Amino acid sequence: MPKNIFSRVQSRSLTRHHKIAMAGVATLGAAAIGFSAVPSGASTKTTTEAAQPAAVAYSTEQIKDVKASVTDQMAGASLKAEQIAAKKKADAAAAAKKKAAAEAAKKKAEAARKAKEAASRDAKRAQAKKAAVKSYPNNLDGWIRESLAILKKHDIPASYDGIHRNIMRESSGNPKAINNWDINAINGIPSKGLLQVIPPTFKHWHVPGTSWDIYDPVANITAACNYAADKYGSMDNVDSAY
Repeated sequence: MPKNIFSRVQSRSLTRHHKIAMAGVATLGAAAIGFSAVPSGASTKTTTEAAQPAAVAYSTEQIKDVKASVTDQMAGASLKAEQIAAKKKADAAAAAKKKAAAEAAKKKAEAARKAKEAASRDAKRAQAKKAAVKSYPNNLDGWIRESLAILKKHDIPASYDGIHRNIMRESSGNPKAINNWDINAINGIPSKGLLQVIPPTFKHWHVPGTSWDIYDPVANITAACNYAADKYGSMDNVDSAY
């Protein structure tokens, strides 16, 4: 029994010594390799210093910092590009809105101008029409003057005095006068109106633009003057029944 105990203790001791020896051999081997790598003339201290490349750990942190800095710069550049693009888009939208507003204002001004011109033209037409449609008093003087204006448009000769003189002889200025006793009346076509015109004569020598009513003063005068101008040259040349 004692021998076995000793044997186990010795085995354990040898094992521990073996481990120490092996560690020593490994250390010497590493030292030898390091020493053999040093140039001739260099001290053994260099071998110790050459085994310190672990300082590279600091360069790893620096590389990470540089990478982060570059990433930040790229992110900043991207943000700036987005901001520039957004500004360009906003400027383009503002320019388009301004252009649309200018075009709308231009169209509105053009429409207002055209409306003003149209209103001016309408006003001028109304004035011209009003001037053309001159009013005359509803009496013998007015009837003669209005008839003379119409006769002038149709180049039918006559004068105020010639018309007035014949009216006073034929009807005394009564537009509703009718002759029921002369030959025309006997034949069933009595003379009527201011200048005592029979219906067939009135119808044949009617002047456009006047009434078809034989008793209408202006229509009666113009038809009679048209007939007298054709037969006698002018109403001014008539001094008796015609």
